[in-house]
Amino acid sequence: MKTKLALLVLLLSTNFLKAQTPKLTLDLSKPGADVSLKLFGLMTEEINHSYDGGLYAELIRNRIFKDNPKAPNNWSVLEQAGGKGNIQLDTKNPVNNALTVCLKLVVEKSEGQTGVVNEGYWGIPVKPQTSYKASFYAKGTDAAIGPLSVSIESNDGATNYATAQVVLSKGGWKKYSVTLTTASDVKPTTQARFVISTSRAGTYWFNLVSLFPPTFNNRPNGNRQDIMQLMADMKPAFLRLPGGNYLEGDLFSTRFPWKATLGPIDQRAGHPGCWGYRSSDGMGLLEYLEWCEDLKIEPVLAVFAGYVLKGDYLPAGPFLKPFVDEALEEIEYVSGDVNTKWGAVRAKDGHPKPFKLNYIEIGNEDGFDASGSYDGRFAQFYDAIKAKYPKLQLISTIGGRDGLGKRFKIKTRRPDVIDEHYYRSAWEMEEDAAHYDDYDRKGPKIFVGEWATREGSPTPNMNAALGDAAWMTGMERNADHVIMSCYAPLFVNVNPGGMQWSSDLIGYNAISSYGSPSYYAEVLFGNNIGNKTVPVSGENIPTQTRNANKKDSIAGTMPKPIPALFYVASKDTKTGTLYIKVVNTSGKAEDITIDLKGISKVSADGVQITLKGSSPGDTNTITEPDKIVPHTSKITGLGKTFTKNFDAYSINVIKLQVL
Repeated sequence: MKTKLALLVLLLSTNFLKAQTPKLTLDLSKPGADVSLKLFGLMTEEINHSYDGGLYAELIRNRIFKDNPKAPNNWSVLEQAGGKGNIQLDTKNPVNNALTVCLKLVVEKSEGQTGVVNEGYWGIPVKPQTSYKASFYAKGTDAAIGPLSVSIESNDGATNYATAQVVLSKGGWKKYSVTLTTASDVKPTTQARFVISTSRAGTYWFNLVSLFPPTFNNRPNGNRQDIMQLMADMKPAFLRLPGGNYLEGDLFSTRFPWKATLGPIDQRAGHPGCWGYRSSDGMGLLEYLEWCEDLKIEPVLAVFAGYVLKGDYLPAGPFLKPFVDEALEEIEYVSGDVNTKWGAVRAKDGHPKPFKLNYIEIGNEDGFDASGSYDGRFAQFYDAIKAKYPKLQLISTIGGRDGLGKRFKIKTRRPDVIDEHYYRSAWEMEEDAAHYDDYDRKGPKIFVGEWATREGSPTPNMNAALGDAAWMTGMERNADHVIMSCYAPLFVNVNPGGMQWSSDLIGYNAISSYGSPSYYAEVLFGNNIGNKTVPVSGENIPTQTRNANKKDSIAGTMPKPIPALFYVASKDTKTGTLYIKVVNTSGKAEDITIDLKGISKVSADGVQITLKGSSPGDTNTITEPDKIVPHTSKITGLGKTFTKNFDAYSINVIKLQVL
């Protein structure tokens, strides 16, 4: 009797365990929704030294001496072997209307070496067998006429990595250019500085001192190679530019001045940014567009819409009209042919071919405008842009379900697209992963123009990547309606003082860069997606429960269990490739049965790509850039039904061929 009872208990327990095995059923017989070709893109703005000291390859900090009106920040005097001198700002010797502040060097002794030193953005990066292009404007008193030494050297002056000479000529301002090339046996370092020095007594003036390493695609005034390659590896579809708060500025006078960013860099005065430091405007409107061109992506252009961060605004009407006109001019600069006024200006700037442009965003986060003026402002921009460019898709910055959109609704004009922003914890992202499942498809399309799981600093940890991946399954599942999305912020300089906003996708210092776990989650999603969604249903999906002391942010109640597994599938109908994404947010590995319905044949072999951490707090850093990276393995024995193991704290993609 006892033996029979034991067998019965064993049988029941075995069946129970089998019943609890998670199962995903994919129905490929039903035509899925179209997946937007622009689902994953990039969002950019000047924050965390994203451009100056980041992507923009210029190595000289405070190159036109306007960062501080009282002192030459990041510049110092070199006094070697008996040299003696002093420096100060000078506003009485402008080069032109943009370069109005120069650095004055007075050399008191004609012995040793005296000069000016720039420390760069937390160091000048030195790499072996590398050529740097240096240039500057200079003039001097008659006594100063003679050779100047231009060099990159160690901070203690003991090692000269590269040097060249120019001869200062008589007369007024003149531009000087040299190439500095390091030796092949140089060890990479950031403990270096840029120096212009002399052994002749006299007075010297300098302006627009510049030093460029090799750039991506060898563009003059271009971008860092390593950071551009990280973005290229994401395979983005677009770039939202020139950014959020950076577009608006704190004041009308400090909004993004796109016209002032055109032309040669010696015509760019720069402007105050909104994150505590000044923008050089070396990254101007054309450079944004060339950034898009280099990555083979489209710009999503945001235009200033009459509201600034400090709360000032212009209501719809005659006072707003100049800004509407300026937006039309900006659109013409981007997309107009050479026979248009602003298309001709772009051609003069070196790019005759118009850029492809389909989307215009009107303002940024205008839900913060407590006056409620955005409805009228949007309508004025909408009417003017649609009258001249009827095919352009116009994006409203309010009107969705996010906290901003609940304040005001667009009533007078229907946007083509609504921009929604979400910054949350991993738990909040996971509990709201189905956010778009019940959106009204009759409403405007959705652009998730800023989103991020904010856990980890300066870049996200593995738990944040899991939250991001869970959120992305929801966006991909609804990619017929959610047509675009981009993580923000994109960049952060990891040096002390370089960060203003934590949890940023890509980190770097002067010489190195790395992708966060969240970056690699985006790479997995952006590189493995079909053109049609595949319906997926789940059975016996395990759950997770957050600490009961914290409230459910969505429902406002005590937390309820939510799934521990998140999943989505899509198919490339041209190649027959099926992409199955599974996110396991729990600390337990899971065997999951995958059942493929509505197909006649499955390739027995496939690929599994896995991104995982040993704990939620695991992360990548500037010193451990590859601690968490995707790993690809071949898988065999696949069929219409198969079981695969998914590691704890992992993001997975299975690729296989189906007919």
